[in-house]
Amino acid sequence: MPRMLDVSDDVRAEIGDEEADRLLTGDNAPGAYDCTSCRTPGNTDQERTSTVLFVGQETAVLAFAHATCVPSQVVPVSEEQLRGAVRSITAEEAADPLMDPSARPAFAAAPSGYATPSSGYAEAPRTRTQTQTIQPPTQSPERAPSPQAVLGVTSGVVLVGAEARPALVVEPTAPINRPGSSQSDDFLTLLAEQGFAPVVDLNRPPGPNHGWSVLIAMGQLHAVLMPSAHGGSPVAWWQAHRPMPLSEGWRNAVNRSQQVMLYAAPAGTIGTQPREDQLRVALDRAAASGALVGASMPLAGT
Repeated sequence: MPRMLDVSDDVRAEIGDEEADRLLTGDNAPGAYDCTSCRTPGNTDQERTSTVLFVGQETAVLAFAHATCVPSQVVPVSEEQLRGAVRSITAEEAADPLMDPSARPAFAAAPSGYATPSSGYAEAPRTRTQTQTIQPPTQSPERAPSPQAVLGVTSGVVLVGAEARPALVVEPTAPINRPGSSQSDDFLTLLAEQGFAPVVDLNRPPGPNHGWSVLIAMGQLHAVLMPSAHGGSPVAWWQAHRPMPLSEGWRNAVNRSQQVMLYAAPAGTIGTQPREDQLRVALDRAAASGALVGASMPLAGT
């Protein structure tokens, strides 16, 4: 029986026409699965499903996701992470003596690989933060600033009006300057040139920044993507040095809205906020002082 699968051209190019056709005809695809994005159950017989191929240096793992969560795509990941997923799959298969080895597909569905701990705050879950060295966006690709910027990215659910929205908050660890600039910090100016708008009221969602998107795979944050200066596929503006885990509440919120709120502030404005209620207070304070910009953006490919 044909499955309700979407196989993108990029995925087909990686796995080959024969394997892609076997998936589409139902010969080598699961019925039930856990969505690699939101980690909730799905079924290829009942709902449109995306094939998501995780590719390392030597290993490839094919996973499945609700088409409403992420599109069919190829996601480059580290070989170490992918081998860890394969080891988990192998252990699960070995623990099931009833599983027929001949029935195993050539590509296995990726496991969760991460269990989020209890926050200890019923009303105010913990945030998650990661830093990564990147080149900040500039108005012209020929004028990239010489020093690199270290950005901290925090995930949290923020109340926007009466709705809980998934948010990412970006803050450098030090001021960012454009070469030759007389300003003490050009971070917000650089972002404004890339389409981010001032945020004065967090009760209203920021407007969209077309061409920007957030890449989530295996229930974790991988990158924030921006349009390529030369056209073609988007490029990573910020990329996690290791996939950043996202709370169940964050994933549920993004599944409802299909949009991520990305806020940014200069160094020292937000600070490290361990809980989401404290993060919201810091964001309100930054907005009131004119030190916050933001944009809404979809998940990558949507």
